[in-house]
Amino acid sequence: MTETTADSLIPYDEIVQDALRTVVRRVLDRIDVAGGLPGAHHFYIAFRTRAPGVDIPKHLLERYPDEMTIVIQNRYWDLAIDDEGFQIGLSFNQVPAKLRIPFDAVTGFVDPAVNFALQFAPKEGEAPIEPEPEPEPPAPIEPGSNVVTMDRFRKK
Repeated sequence: MTETTADSLIPYDEIVQDALRTVVRRVLDRIDVAGGLPGAHHFYIAFRTRAPGVDIPKHLLERYPDEMTIVIQNRYWDLAIDDEGFQIGLSFNQVPAKLRIPFDAVTGFVDPAVNFALQFAPKEGEAPIEPEPEPEPPAPIEPGSNVVTMDRFRKK
């Protein structure tokens, strides 16, 4: 008998990920109904900026081409939640912006006030975000290569 696990014909991982994304929706629904965040609660929500259905201003997409994390705390407006995702108004460097984020695009949810966090796997067919490679260290400077002769500036 071999000790290999049979491939499941039921996508359990995907079902669990979808159920956990429902947690994000229910939490957002609660703060929407309550009219704001209770106590010290605040949320960090990470999402893929190029996932289908994401709608964010161009300047944010240029700055965050793969993934972005938003903070929902004191100042937000026009929160609207539906079956597919949520819309929210936030300020970035004092510039207001409206964002539309599908729940399928969410990669992480954290409420640091109660040490609660969820991390989501990419949806079927999406590649995980690869970390950007470390930049190559600058070439060593040869001794004397940055020496400037001051002779031409001296009074004669």
